[in-house]
Amino acid sequence: MSVVFPDLLTEVRSFRAKHPEIRYVDLIALDIPGHFYGKRYPMDMLEKVAAGTPLKLPQNCVLLGTQGGLYPIGDYCFADGDPDAARRLVPGTLRPVRWEKEPIAQMLITSDGTAKPIEFEPREVLARVIQRLARRGIRPLVAFELEFYLFDRKLDNGLPQYPRDKATDDHDDQPNMHIERLSRFAPVLHEMVDGANEQGVPANVITAELGPGQFEINFSHSDDAMSAADWSALFCRSTRGIAMKHGYRASFMSKPYLDAPGSGMHVHVSMYDNAGNNILAGDDQRKLRHAVAGCLELLPHCMPIFAPNHNAYRRYGAMVNAASKASWGFEDRDACIRIPESDPRNLRIEHRLAGADANPYLVLAAILTGMEHGLERGVEPIAPLNDNRQSGIEFPKDAFSALAAMRHHPEVNEGLGSEFVMVYCENKYQEQLDFMRHIDAREYRWFL
Repeated sequence: MSVVFPDLLTEVRSFRAKHPEIRYVDLIALDIPGHFYGKRYPMDMLEKVAAGTPLKLPQNCVLLGTQGGLYPIGDYCFADGDPDAARRLVPGTLRPVRWEKEPIAQMLITSDGTAKPIEFEPREVLARVIQRLARRGIRPLVAFELEFYLFDRKLDNGLPQYPRDKATDDHDDQPNMHIERLSRFAPVLHEMVDGANEQGVPANVITAELGPGQFEINFSHSDDAMSAADWSALFCRSTRGIAMKHGYRASFMSKPYLDAPGSGMHVHVSMYDNAGNNILAGDDQRKLRHAVAGCLELLPHCMPIFAPNHNAYRRYGAMVNAASKASWGFEDRDACIRIPESDPRNLRIEHRLAGADANPYLVLAAILTGMEHGLERGVEPIAPLNDNRQSGIEFPKDAFSALAAMRHHPEVNEGLGSEFVMVYCENKYQEQLDFMRHIDAREYRWFL
């Protein structure tokens, strides 16, 4: 039976009245690797769905690999008959897009909130964590920061090229944070912010990062943790689309250049009680330290989430601000968990370990689970980097070791769901095997 949200029909009808030129809408959801899948619906059919017509897509769409294929995983994929599963429309996400040649719209869909949610759908995994915290009287306040690279639209024998300044036709090959780089790429960067805002994503501050063609665009904080993750996912989609419109290629790949900084997904999280008090600030910041300790303890066992592919592990311990151990510190960007200077109301952690191409729903679910675990245990963390530059806990630096550390860890299975952990680990294990089956030219050059 379809779940009907009373405001959805009004939302769709108001949108159609405002945008009569839009004939189609992309109904989209994020799969396990963090890519959108979905269907393109005529607008009149969307109105029927909003009125209660069931919306179903294959359950196994969630299990698609990075290259779009499916792997045999437990009783799923090739052993279950490829069943459909119910989805619902996410209220407030019906928006026009500006990067297609013809006017269309997009809207998020999800299985969470349906009669039978898909246990391993990323949005459902996060929904369960948020609901669990709510039962404890905890409300997270969350903000994402995403770094990304611009490349020339054309690859050079499969390799990325630095983006060209359209005014001078020069490559942006100078790694620096100069403000002039923002001016040179202002048309595409400003439209990225405008396009994100059009999607309901409160993007604002633009920074030229250290890498050639590397930038960061920040979002406002949200007291709705799910919306914050939605914003991150939608921002990636709109940023890629607008880059293509301007003749560039935008990528959130963790480490596109070995000799330049990687791109991270930085997540700011504070926690409030039902009275609006910042839980982390009370009792001389004791709860903050407990939350940090929990994050550090679970971090080595959540690495397949923070580093979801082979390339992501290249980022750790390389060049600037990329940790090689699970560590923390006050105002220290070398730490995995940084505590920015702030007043008690805004005291928070900044979790800096995840690559920019990680799945935002799963990253946030893992961070919140770590903080919750720490608050429950109530133990002090290891020394901060401010007191000991060698302080830190080792974490896996390759996919197979990381998956072994995650697969049977009791707190991770309990916090994120054992069915999800099994499915996720098997998906990533099969994908890594697939990736390693290719022999490139270097291997022949070295060993032939």
